[in-house]
Amino acid sequence: MTNLVIVESPAKAKTIEKYLGADFTVRSSYGHIRDIQKKGMGIDLANGFEPTYEISPDKKKTVTELRKLSKAADTVWLATDEDREGEAIAWHLAEALNLDVKTTKRIVFHEITKPAIQAAIASPRTVDMDLVEAQQARRLLDRIVGFELSPVLWKKIRTGLSAGRVQSVAVRLIVERELEIEAFQSDFVYRLQGVLDLLDAQGKPCGQLQVKRTAAFDSEAEAMAFLQATSSARLTVQSLEEKPAKKSPKAPFTTSTLQQEASSKLGFSVKQTMVIAQRLYESGKITYMRTDSVNLSEVALAQAKQVITQDYGPQYSLTRRYKTKQADAQEAHEAIRPTDFGVSEVMGERNEQRLYQLIWRRAIASQMAEAQLKRTTVDIAIDTLPGDKLTAKGEVVVFDGFLKVYNLDTDDEEGGLLPPMHIGQPLALGELVSRQSFSRPPARYNEAALVRTLEEMGIGRPSTYAPTIDTVQQRGYVVKEDREGTPREYRQLTLNAQGVQTQTLTEMAGTEKNKLFPTDIAGIVTKFLVAHFGDILDYSFTAKVESEFDEIAKGKVTWQGMLDNFYQKFHPKVLAAEDVSREDAGQARPLGNDPKTGKPMFVKIGRFGPYVQLGDGENDEKPVFASLMPGQKMDTLKLEEALELFKLPRLVGQMPETFEATAVDGTLFKAEKGQDIIAKQGPFGPYLEYGPKVYAPIKGYSPLAITLEESVMLIEAKIVADAEKIVRVFPGSDVSILKGRWGPYIADTVTKKNAKIAKTEDPMELTFEECVKRLEEAPEPKKRGRAGAKKAPAKKAETTPEKAPVKKTPAKKAPAKKPAAAKKAPAKKAST
Repeated sequence: MTNLVIVESPAKAKTIEKYLGADFTVRSSYGHIRDIQKKGMGIDLANGFEPTYEISPDKKKTVTELRKLSKAADTVWLATDEDREGEAIAWHLAEALNLDVKTTKRIVFHEITKPAIQAAIASPRTVDMDLVEAQQARRLLDRIVGFELSPVLWKKIRTGLSAGRVQSVAVRLIVERELEIEAFQSDFVYRLQGVLDLLDAQGKPCGQLQVKRTAAFDSEAEAMAFLQATSSARLTVQSLEEKPAKKSPKAPFTTSTLQQEASSKLGFSVKQTMVIAQRLYESGKITYMRTDSVNLSEVALAQAKQVITQDYGPQYSLTRRYKTKQADAQEAHEAIRPTDFGVSEVMGERNEQRLYQLIWRRAIASQMAEAQLKRTTVDIAIDTLPGDKLTAKGEVVVFDGFLKVYNLDTDDEEGGLLPPMHIGQPLALGELVSRQSFSRPPARYNEAALVRTLEEMGIGRPSTYAPTIDTVQQRGYVVKEDREGTPREYRQLTLNAQGVQTQTLTEMAGTEKNKLFPTDIAGIVTKFLVAHFGDILDYSFTAKVESEFDEIAKGKVTWQGMLDNFYQKFHPKVLAAEDVSREDAGQARPLGNDPKTGKPMFVKIGRFGPYVQLGDGENDEKPVFASLMPGQKMDTLKLEEALELFKLPRLVGQMPETFEATAVDGTLFKAEKGQDIIAKQGPFGPYLEYGPKVYAPIKGYSPLAITLEESVMLIEAKIVADAEKIVRVFPGSDVSILKGRWGPYIADTVTKKNAKIAKTEDPMELTFEECVKRLEEAPEPKKRGRAGAKKAPAKKAETTPEKAPVKKTPAKKAPAKKPAAAKKAPAKKAST
């Protein structure tokens, strides 16, 4: 072997090996191979912040193999990714493999194509230590913050919490947006729009206009007066104005704009987008996907021009050279684009095809001509309201340009082609509607919007957006979910041939889809951190730190000096925070006194989430506890609401009749006549207990208000679902086919292993041998740890907060304990 090329991923290794000759062997490091040692901080604060690195346990075998190969090779080429993180991995490889960092060849490329690989081999360099030190400074600073700040949170608020320089700022954004929404006072106006009929010389309808009144009315009385005056008015075309306009394409994708557009157009999460983009990059289909540059190379520009001219015509081609707004954008040299503009579609998994198409369209559109438009504005005079008017607008595409391949989906597009008309032409009333319209609070963040905000504020870099958003959810500070709105009445006034009619209608207000919501613990932690570590959570400070990393990358600032300057200000704050009491840290909030006993009541955050405590534990009297209901928040909980919580568990009634269902294996599921039905609140939400160790979740119902009739309906549905869950059994074995949330699957009740069944397969046709084979090939079940903050509390009034969820509620038997599964747990729990 003459040459050894080391890359980060095995998929990339396979692609690159195709482009190099027999003298090259390509191997993967499988990402990072070393990190700061896990024991202790791993940083010598007294000696220039010198870190102690160790090879990750799961990478020792990889490193051993690479050492053997590197010794046998004449030349080693470090071909990790071209950003700072990739540069750091190259340096760690050199250190771990005992290579001379000053002479070992380092190659980079932003696309995995034969010309790019050959060009990189032809012009190698050495490891850029300025980039390495910039990445090292980021890693060390984040370790210092996490290592010193997290224990403070454990002592003052709750064990298991974490803090981070970027993650805590991201959580702060979400928490503060929620506070804005809670403080928002909605107002309303009356907006008017409708349809008018154009009349010809004979007074007959010859076309329709969609019209609106630009200004809104402040009250229903004003809207009514306008409609009544218009009902008997003479309407005429007052003015006609036509103006040429154009639309320009957007720049090719950067990491953040790709994440935003994939979210809005394809419905992808930020993490999903990056995983799919990584696969496209490693298979040689797109350029490097972590970049904040909008630049395209001259080679790419020439190829785009050729493809556009050939496929659409020369009039569609317009070469553009975009410039990145950020002066410090240096994570990569090009925007995200296809490696071959001539390939508009690729083979592979459906979502890979969809994301590639999005990238191709955006990149090719950026090199196409503007769309030429004709915009028409028509003002309609109302003779009974001389100072007022109605307006119609239209927009016609004269030349589609880049719109031929990429739709901007803007919200402010006008209507289409307007019918022919002339000034003075009369119109007749069709229908005008004035609707009460309520002002909206600031929008909650979805993942894409949070990325956009972080980028605009200069917080984080392309490589950090997806991990940050994933981390804040995994830590239990943020949940991403849909939430139903609440019914809201609104008034509507309609003018037509019958006159003015008024109606009171209902709409759903506040419906949210895939939005980020802060948990109670997020609010407490953010409040504490802002109070005692304000600079760490200051938006401008966090952005300034990023710029300091950039200065290190340019060789203008030393990483030790930057860290020392930070630590001299940070560490005293850590020491000062040690003296803060738990109450001052926001762990408890007094609600008042119980009117019956006079005992004080508090809302607190505990191991399993927020709960209410009755009594202060003085005079050896044990306090009692109760969980908060879904939707209740620590900051807004009132004494009256807290008192209601102590009414659980609640006897709803008794089963009026015996109800049973039998599974295919003969297992009987039933609820017997006369059994007590008890409503309870558990760590996974409210549920009904209707016998020894049998439960039914009651999502969407309040355990304090659910009726006997509703309870019986839910219990019967649960019994039927339990019976239908068993699809097929194999007598004499532990193997069965069960029905899960996503369809049938194979299960082994002893090993707890599960195996998939394809949607196209009939589970009744699978043989026992095939089921056993699939179970043998299936991965081992994951070990399930205790859930984090998202698994909310289930403390009954007669128990302590620490023991209640484990010993007194169904949480004990919940099969899924990972935070991500918390919301599903009641359904699983009920089958125990």
